[in-house]
Amino acid sequence: MKSLDGRVALVTGGARGIGEAVVRAFVDEGASVVITDVLREEGRALREEIGAAALFCAADVTSEADWASAVAEAEREFGPVSLLVNNAGIVEFGSIEETDPRTFHRVLDVNLVGPWLGMRAVAPSMRRAGGGVILNVSSTAGLMGYASLGAYVASKWGLRGLTKAAALDLARDGIRVCSVHPGPISTPMTAGMDESITVDQPIARFGTPEEVARMAVFLAAEATYSTGSEFVVDGGATTGSMMLAASAD
Repeated sequence: MKSLDGRVALVTGGARGIGEAVVRAFVDEGASVVITDVLREEGRALREEIGAAALFCAADVTSEADWASAVAEAEREFGPVSLLVNNAGIVEFGSIEETDPRTFHRVLDVNLVGPWLGMRAVAPSMRRAGGGVILNVSSTAGLMGYASLGAYVASKWGLRGLTKAAALDLARDGIRVCSVHPGPISTPMTAGMDESITVDQPIARFGTPEEVARMAVFLAAEATYSTGSEFVVDGGATTGSMMLAASAD
């Protein structure tokens, strides 16, 4: 028996990158998965490749109506949703003064308001399923600050806090809520980043989407005593600076 047999999952930003890896990993473990994304062509292609275990639903995470439609399609096709991965996100670079209010709000809308809307939309379905697991994909930027990423950092710290509040609100319904904090992962979002940013990490390389997906499977299937918790997949990036440690010897 596979670890997610009979489970119905909804994965946002599921057409590529970490989301695609999570979709594939969940299907491999026996789940039926609804892929949502604004990238229609990529989403449909992934659904065609996977087959009957997947459904693609074009959706913008900032739209309450799109969330309602995605959950309704999931229930109509597969049954009540018991797994939600809030993975969709965007990043904008700029210092506090360089970032205009419209950009700041847009980042928060996608990265923070979107997951909040998703949890609201999926909670009744999870109750019908008898419980569930929500994974909010934050970032190491939800654990520490980064220059020129004020909007992104604010959104990911906010998502970390929202996770804890949701874990408390939904515990009575048998719904666990955890946050996942990837470090530098090789995805389209990080395609322009210099590999040198990993030089001071204990594991001095970019991670893969599959490594994050394996964490998601563990949290969905095995971490039955964890809720409101942070799980870091970052090559040790948040442990501190190896360079400073070496200079102190």
